[in-house]
Amino acid sequence: MYVAVKGGETAIRNAHKLLADRRRGNRSVPAIGLEQIVEQLALAVDRVMAEGSLYDTELAALAVKQARGDMIEAIFLVRAYRTTLPRFGYTKPVETSQMAIERRISATFKDLPGGQLLGPTFDYTHRLLDPELAEDGVMESPDRRVEAHEHTPRVTDILGKDGMIEPDGEMPEGVETGDLTREPLPFPLERDLRLQALARGDEGFLLGLAYSTQRGFGRSHPFAGEIRIGEVEVELEVAELDFPPTLGRIRVTECQMINQFKGSSKQPPQFTRGYGLVFGQSERKSMSMALCDRALRARELGEDITAAAQDEEFVISHSDNVQSTGFVEHLKLPHYVDFQAELDLVRRMRSEHERVASNSSETKEAAE
Repeated sequence: MYVAVKGGETAIRNAHKLLADRRRGNRSVPAIGLEQIVEQLALAVDRVMAEGSLYDTELAALAVKQARGDMIEAIFLVRAYRTTLPRFGYTKPVETSQMAIERRISATFKDLPGGQLLGPTFDYTHRLLDPELAEDGVMESPDRRVEAHEHTPRVTDILGKDGMIEPDGEMPEGVETGDLTREPLPFPLERDLRLQALARGDEGFLLGLAYSTQRGFGRSHPFAGEIRIGEVEVELEVAELDFPPTLGRIRVTECQMINQFKGSSKQPPQFTRGYGLVFGQSERKSMSMALCDRALRARELGEDITAAAQDEEFVISHSDNVQSTGFVEHLKLPHYVDFQAELDLVRRMRSEHERVASNSSETKEAAE
């Protein structure tokens, strides 16, 4: 009962041509360049880099342009390109306390060592459309210099001095950090792999889960301990050298959530942590990641697992937008054989149903 598709290759080639035409749009409008995307659609570029697991603004901009602004398609393109790149070494963990800070806020302490820096943010805008942006007026450029801080202590460091918050997690000696891009995920996950998965998880999905934890679906009473955005140095580990050479700087967003914890027989009452770190300026994503990270520590902290955000396999298996897209969009592919089989089955079931109904009716009439 299979229905053959003829002329498929020609149709696909024509679809590609039509896509390229629609991507370019009206020829009387100047084509958008990669530099324009990097400079003026920076947050879109940052998201593609974060969820594509590749820090390269130009490649991310190219993906945004090629995908016509479809963020998940752009992330897919970057992920696919990433798999072609050779791996020639490993970098040391970035030291965010040495960050050249652009923005730093805390909802827990008003007066912080190093101060609070509002930086570039939508937080204080009125969310009203600005008609002036529709014009090509030249605006005065603000000072873009980034203030370098030798050491800006984290809020959690302040709490840690008094033992008011659990110690920062460290990998046990001799244990290598996992790599989800090279090995299948083994549930249950260690926190290093879980954080990797969350870092490149879909922002919208994690945002919804994070919101659910605040609405009572999971035990969570969070405080935004600190959110900081800035540049950190990336250092490469080289066995032949007695120092790690610096490759350059990347912009990241780090979020430390502080959560209540009543303690246990082994641990005194103290605050616990939720952590988020992503490429670029991605506050919403880093906050959502931190809230989900804390929710997923329920088993570790001896808490009851009662909500979706606390279910590790549910969260991690469904947060990857590339995998999710593949499973959902594969429904567009031909399923002619499967459907015809289902159609034949339903027809036979209906025939049997009608036969039984007819016999029942005849029996009832005979009885009357």
